[in-house]
Amino acid sequence: MKLLQKIIVLSVVLFVAGCEKAVHADLTTASPRLVIDASINWKKNTAGNNQKIVLSTTTGYYSPQFPGVSGAVITVTNPLNTVFEFIETPGTGQYVCNNFIPVIGQTYNLKIVLNGETYTASETFTSVPKIEDTIEQNNKGGEAGDEIEITFSYKDDASQANAYLNSISQPHTPFPELEVEDDEHTNGNIMQESYSHEKLKAGDQIDIKLYGISKSYYNYMFKLILASGNDGNPFPATPGEVRGNIINQTNSQNYALGYFRLAEMDTKIYTIK
Repeated sequence: MKLLQKIIVLSVVLFVAGCEKAVHADLTTASPRLVIDASINWKKNTAGNNQKIVLSTTTGYYSPQFPGVSGAVITVTNPLNTVFEFIETPGTGQYVCNNFIPVIGQTYNLKIVLNGETYTASETFTSVPKIEDTIEQNNKGGEAGDEIEITFSYKDDASQANAYLNSISQPHTPFPELEVEDDEHTNGNIMQESYSHEKLKAGDQIDIKLYGISKSYYNYMFKLILASGNDGNPFPATPGEVRGNIINQTNSQNYALGYFRLAEMDTKIYTIK
């Protein structure tokens, strides 16, 4: 069954109408845990040599920032034992590689050494179809027929099982909205995705990104969406930590959050008419 679930990345901001004063409950903050954003994205028709991995820590609920983590040694190795070093921009927690070589279908190994502990992960680079040039606009879209809605499409590869992540950015939400699905019942078909928002108006730009993802990453995102309570279920699961594919080889109790992902990406920008 096709999965169409949405999640707002990084945080969910709640607005309570009619309140004159923000209410801050006293919350217990757990000890900081390492967060690894190791998303290697290769945009179609580019070299893909510039890549970035970000290390940060979890923080308090009301904190507006995620503290960067410095001092790590980060490498990614391909099947030919070519080692790509990710070097930190000093003091930022952002580790950059300028000579990465992306190859679809190859399996890469991530290694992070930090504070005497070693974290590892493996993942295979996954391809993605191109987003079709024709994007349809419906000015009577949305559930109530009163929103501007766009629909874009792409052709699924019938020769293999596929999974996809798409990201929609527009001026009226602070973070991209993400959606994941697989082709279990749509193998080889034209896949269509629709998006609407109550505040969209003529002149707004919609930034569409489509990623090819592994089945394991699809399953990770599925669990993440359920844990976040953004799956549309009136009786959502209790929020909790969702672990990715990164393993602390030195101390399993000091596990990191995040995922090592390698995805080909296609993009389109559409301007509302």
